[in-house]
Amino acid sequence: MKTSEPPVIVLQHFSQPLETLWKAITEVSQMRQWFFDNIPDFKAEVGFQTAFDVQATTRVFTHQWTIKGVLPLQKIIYNWKYKDFAGDSFVTFELQEKEDGTLLTVTTAVIQDFPDDIPEFTRESCLQGWTYFIKERLVEYIESLH
Repeated sequence: MKTSEPPVIVLQHFSQPLETLWKAITEVSQMRQWFFDNIPDFKAEVGFQTAFDVQATTRVFTHQWTIKGVLPLQKIIYNWKYKDFAGDSFVTFELQEKEDGTLLTVTTAVIQDFPDDIPEFTRESCLQGWTYFIKERLVEYIESLH
């Protein structure tokens, strides 16, 4: 992923209320159910930091998150990077209340280029990852709550 590429944006509509989605994306016990099961801790507070390993096929990616912005029940902004790899990004989860539920928009904006030679760092891989997490895992999790 490069700064010269457009942000990766994934949208998903949910019939559930905004509060349900906010809890799912900000409470660590719920995040472990649909996102990464080994998130050590999480707080929707500016300045909160966490790190954890994710095993890919041939390498380990240590995710490093720092929360940069929070508007309760509306938006949370992560600084998202990986230990031992160049590259940096902001990931924003934004919720909008609709008449028939909630719209979630996840945006990944690159602020420092990621390495070209690692397949997991392509724009296509990023889009596939967010599509999987939001349109499959989160949808299944939210539907299981009711």
